Amino acid sequence: MPRQLLTDCLNEIFEYLEDDKITLHSCLLVNRLYCEIAVRILWRNVWNFQYRIHYEPYRTHVPLAIIRTLITCLPNESKDLLYKNGIFIVNPTHKPPLFNYASFCKVLSIHGIDQMIQHILEKQQQSIALRSLSYNKYLLSQEILKMFMKQISSLKSLDYYSGYSKKVQNIMFTHLPEAKNCLVDLIELNCSSDIYSEFFYQISQTCHNIQSLTIKFENFISDGLTDLISLQNNLKSVTLRYYDNKDEITEIMISSSLTKFSLTLTKLKIEAYYVPLSFISIFINLQELILSLECEDSFNDFDQLQYAIFSQMRVLKFLFVISRIDMLIKFLETNGKNLIEFCVDYDHDYSLNLAIAKFCPNLKTLSITFMKNELETLKLILNSCQYLENIKVQNGIEDLDSKEFLDTLAKYSPKKFYELEIDYCSFGTLGILCEKLEEFFINWKKRIPQKLISLIIVTDYRENIDLEVNENMELIKKYMKLGVIKKFRTRKYDEEEYY
Repeated sequence: MPRQLLTDCLNEIFEYLEDDKITLHSCLLVNRLYCEIAVRILWRNVWNFQYRIHYEPYRTHVPLAIIRTLITCLPNESKDLLYKNGIFIVNPTHKPPLFNYASFCKVLSIHGIDQMIQHILEKQQQSIALRSLSYNKYLLSQEILKMFMKQISSLKSLDYYSGYSKKVQNIMFTHLPEAKNCLVDLIELNCSSDIYSEFFYQISQTCHNIQSLTIKFENFISDGLTDLISLQNNLKSVTLRYYDNKDEITEIMISSSLTKFSLTLTKLKIEAYYVPLSFISIFINLQELILSLECEDSFNDFDQLQYAIFSQMRVLKFLFVISRIDMLIKFLETNGKNLIEFCVDYDHDYSLNLAIAKFCPNLKTLSITFMKNELETLKLILNSCQYLENIKVQNGIEDLDSKEFLDTLAKYSPKKFYELEIDYCSFGTLGILCEKLEEFFINWKKRIPQKLISLIIVTDYRENIDLEVNENMELIKKYMKLGVIKKFRTRKYDEEEYY
């Protein structure tokens, strides 16, 4: 096979593995060609490498390896500065880097850098005074960020959360001469509201084509944030996270800084304790709406939104409280026929499930709670939603006979159905779950035409949970070999959530 064709094929394969950092890293070790292709994809967003700072067991070697590699890429003057200040996080081989790794980065996480450096210095410099530790972290972060601004030709995504440390905010990397070229093509920004005002003013002058914006609202909102929003040309996705300052944030949301995008905004996600909802109706081309609200009073404002028409709406999710099921049903009556994904992560009465069957015939993904005596409702949904491919079952299944649920799913699910995601706690233990799954697999194998099933088990962070999974893997392996299960994986409750 010609080298270029092989290169193109490998590139396609490795792109598919972008989120599987462990496998992608293994590809580096095959040969030079594999390494040259994989390393660019691996370092494109090296910050989402799953090394678990917050949960045992620590994979300390991952952040340490990343920071060591970045230090080897630093210019000599930066290395000398770190050495003079007693910072000795060096590559044990002392060999020069094979690649300019920093130049491959398209995603830059200030929060990620801050976490990694804090974690490493705390482990390696436990005897150093807190003040020295804080200064060393500031110094190392500064030199790495200066290198990124010089080496990254076109950054696509920037994460800048203040986090638990405010020291990183003192590094005004956006003022560096090279920052303008690095940031000019930025299309995604995730930030805190309390970052120093100069950052927002500076980036407002440089970045006008941000398409995706996430704001985590802290104790105050810095000057310049509203200017940054209003100066964008084509904002498509907005995520707002906050639990205080509801008056200030509401003013920002309904001010001209966001109403300017009433025609271009296609995705809106709000995570909050309370927020009025009526302003959402101005975004008439919304394709995705995700609401995670803790206060039931928020849905009193849904009385206006329930009549709004969103002809482009495809995804609708309620990830916390929803108190006005009647209003949601009215909303589905108007907009349900366009939905391909619907999620309600909260207990509700049976009327909502009946409305799903009646008003949402084109669903492909459904995440819902089935309560006691809803077996017939489940059948109704499976018969009405003939495009359904995926069901995510919430905790309510514990009130429904789980064996009958699985039997019904195997018998009545549409021909295109291929993926089941369930919370193992709904069955008591993984052992009980697997006992009931075996009969489900047997029934699934009898389906005509036969389609392989993918299974996702949602677990928690208990210390023995991985052991429980391993003890029950024989059943999964058995039905993989028999050609019943296509894919199997577990995920933690908040694995797919942001910070």
